[in-house]
Amino acid sequence: MKTFSAKPAEINKKWVLIDATGLVVGRLASLVSMRLRGKHLPTYTPHVDCGDNVIVINAAKVVLTGRKREKKVYYHHTGFIGGIKERTAKSILEGRFPERVVEKAIERMIPRGPLGRRQFGNLRVYAGSEHEHAAQQPEVLNVAAMNRKNTRVA
Repeated sequence: MKTFSAKPAEINKKWVLIDATGLVVGRLASLVSMRLRGKHLPTYTPHVDCGDNVIVINAAKVVLTGRKREKKVYYHHTGFIGGIKERTAKSILEGRFPERVVEKAIERMIPRGPLGRRQFGNLRVYAGSEHEHAAQQPEVLNVAAMNRKNTRVA
């Protein structure tokens, strides 16, 4: 018996829509990263981009468990000496681009490298409920119904 290895021409990508209202960030991110990589498929091949295109809407309404909303800190460096900057998850979620919390969580669960960057390009995150991918006819995935721990009341 030979090991199956998918070729790029054999892959058909689906479009998946996830509503993030009331979902826990880490659980959502792990599920989305698994979908982006294609690990939910029986034809998963590690060196080929065989994952789905994922659309996440209402990213501003995600929930962080415990006291992470006030305590979790995101760092970035400006490139200058002593240029380390920090922001809390609360300031990002209440700021101009609240979808970055979800994007960062998913990005950190995907391997770094050329393939990971290509797989991360298949992700679209929107803070509100409107998206511009209706023409792709995305299949709605109900993450809240998969496990009761996926949702949390804020």
